[in-house]
Amino acid sequence: MQMTYRIGLSLLALSMTLLVSGCGDKMDAKDKAKTQVAAKVNKDEITVHQLNYELSKLGNLNPEQAKMATNPVLVSLVDQQLLVQQALADKLDRDPLVMQSLEAARRKILAQALIQKMTANQAAPSDAEMTDYYNKNPALFAERRIYRLQEINVPVTPENVEQVKAQLQQTNNLGAFIEWLKSQNIAARAGQSTKTAEQLPLEMLPRLHQMKDGQAMTFAGPGTFNVVVVAGSQTQPLTMEQAKPMIQRYLDNAKKRELAAVELKRLKDTAKIEYLGQFVDAGKQPAAAVEPGAVLEAGAAVGEK
Repeated sequence: MQMTYRIGLSLLALSMTLLVSGCGDKMDAKDKAKTQVAAKVNKDEITVHQLNYELSKLGNLNPEQAKMATNPVLVSLVDQQLLVQQALADKLDRDPLVMQSLEAARRKILAQALIQKMTANQAAPSDAEMTDYYNKNPALFAERRIYRLQEINVPVTPENVEQVKAQLQQTNNLGAFIEWLKSQNIAARAGQSTKTAEQLPLEMLPRLHQMKDGQAMTFAGPGTFNVVVVAGSQTQPLTMEQAKPMIQRYLDNAKKRELAAVELKRLKDTAKIEYLGQFVDAGKQPAAAVEPGAVLEAGAAVGEK
């Protein structure tokens, strides 16, 4: 069986790889120190701890998969270290964009670590909470559908957006609308995909659930006008028992968001925050709403010349 690996692998592999780092209390300190190094790359060392960390990212592997994963992951770490060494030799760590990227990654990791610490002891959802969520979300569970969707993403300007909307209302089919866009030199993108209910943005799902096959919905984004057509659908419900793992994830994540929002409000209330210069009014703005994700996956350009 062939397997493809990336730098990042599995908790189940830890027990196997840790065996490499020690063979019992009888091992002397010198030998033990040696086994902490999995590989040397010029003057740098790759430790068993680094290898274990990368292995912990893969997910749940059985022992055989874990055994197969270890060496490929170590080779990937060696390759990565060679590139890092050359990047440092080229002084890329001093490049302003690289420095900004490193700092952005550091901020993100620290913020996520705080949220994980806050929610580490979060109680699991009760059976009553999961049943309530199941009953309140038939589109995800009892009346779950698999959707075959067609989407057109149309770039618009303030000058032509109303014309595009009017043309869509006057057009009887999607093909004619696409032809009109071509005639107007509007380089839209069209594509199709098949999505289960849980793969769709939750903001979009209630509207799609009410639609029949052949019906379309529209929504606007910054500089875009999107048309989504339900080309076909199939009902495939989930029982409460089948849905439990999914519901638990939804509720766990919802509680984490709530706790994070409470903590963020507390921090804001006790912090001194100033917006300066041209950004002086930024703090008065409400938090940006999350736009429904585009359904388009592998779109083909339409109307480009």
